[in-house]
Amino acid sequence: MRTPLVAGNWKMNGSRERNAALLAGLVQGLAAGTTCEVLVCPPTVYLADAAQALAGSAIRLGAQDVSDQGQGAYTGETAADMLVEVGCRYVIVGHSERRQLYGEDDALVARKFRAAQAAGLTPILCVGETLDEREAAATEAVVTRQLGAVIEAAGVAAFATAVVAYEPVWAIGTGRTASPEQAQAVHAAVRAYIASSDGTIAGSIQLLYGGSVKAANAAELFAMPDVDGGLVGGASLQAGEFLDICRAAG
Repeated sequence: MRTPLVAGNWKMNGSRERNAALLAGLVQGLAAGTTCEVLVCPPTVYLADAAQALAGSAIRLGAQDVSDQGQGAYTGETAADMLVEVGCRYVIVGHSERRQLYGEDDALVARKFRAAQAAGLTPILCVGETLDEREAAATEAVVTRQLGAVIEAAGVAAFATAVVAYEPVWAIGTGRTASPEQAQAVHAAVRAYIASSDGTIAGSIQLLYGGSVKAANAAELFAMPDVDGGLVGGASLQAGEFLDICRAAG
């Protein structure tokens, strides 16, 4: 049985004051326990503060991005071992905003995935199609290409210690959400693609849905058999909303 996971991607939002209030609300709200795993991914500059605020709680800490390189002359980058040192256990790689706004291709995403795992981090690999690709009936081809690049670079065994998040680009920050049936179809395709190389890993890997997840639609999405939780954007910035999503997953 796969344990549900709800991850909050704060993106480039927050301040020390707002973050402290948000984290305190989450810690208090989850103090009684939950049957899902909970993760928050603040901006890099706030990771150390967040680690301190979450100390002693069950909430896990992740980063939003990582360099594909080790420490060295890479101005502005953050190495995987640095993230580990400040308390991160997870890191998002291949988010569509990184792919679309900053030109990250499949090969770079695969290198980041490998760098994260080499340092002991669990990568959350994001895959997903644009609206044009969906309308061209290319969703499965795009998603399996993105997965295949990582499998080719790291091997399917690497997915035993990874998470995959399906995020249709057309649903991220737009208010549009894939229907539960649309999300399930892609999640099932992802699981089947991994199963074609290793059925055991395919059966155990957590597959998250991301794309305008809210408390109002979370329960329906999470009820799908291959949807194991969510990668939540804007709704993760509101303690009450995020807690309701966690309860829906649990």
